[in-house]
Amino acid sequence: MNSKILKIGHRGAMGHVAENTIDSIKKALDFGVDGIEIDVHLCRSGELVVFHDFTLDRMTDGSGEVSKYSLSELKKLKVHSYYEIPTLEEALDVVNKRYFINIELKGKDTAKQTVKVIQHYIAKNSWNYDDFIVSSFQHHELETVYGLNKNIQLAVLTKASVMEAIEIAKTIDAKIIHPNVALVTRENVAMAQENGYQVNVWTVNDVETISRMKAYQVNGIISDFPDRL
Repeated sequence: MNSKILKIGHRGAMGHVAENTIDSIKKALDFGVDGIEIDVHLCRSGELVVFHDFTLDRMTDGSGEVSKYSLSELKKLKVHSYYEIPTLEEALDVVNKRYFINIELKGKDTAKQTVKVIQHYIAKNSWNYDDFIVSSFQHHELETVYGLNKNIQLAVLTKASVMEAIEIAKTIDAKIIHPNVALVTRENVAMAQENGYQVNVWTVNDVETISRMKAYQVNGIISDFPDRL
């Protein structure tokens, strides 16, 4: 059995505090995670904001597409009537190298700015490449990251096929795949690992499935409830 299965908080610790907020990230830290996963979109004024949905309607008192708003406009909105939408930099400053951060490129055209921020934190804030994973379902965004900086760790997200994720990973030298838990078997985890891939599975919340994933010896478990890991 793996001596260490990574505990990864999903959108911070979204089972406890509103997803992708600074408070949710801090909560995950309280639980002693190895890493967290957050989502980013590019807003109209060019900054990356930490937010999952393409639209503001589900989570905030605003409406419409995140990408159509400037940062100052987004900052006036409230998530769940209380929290602020953070920038990627604000999230990184809270994490402060204490655990790794998985940045999922959710919105369009997020790759270039994400690379810029990562390179800045490595050059100026003494972070390391090991402190970052960049993941996406959008393969062209991962290709853009790979084209700009080959040192950034990439992870291919999939809810379709482990084999397909590996085929895509080969084209961008990604060493990590993030399959949906519904795809995962003991056999395909072993096959991926034998081929040199790390398998971090999402989103695993109930105790039975968590123990099954541990039995399959996955490399990491992404959970809304990282305290259960």
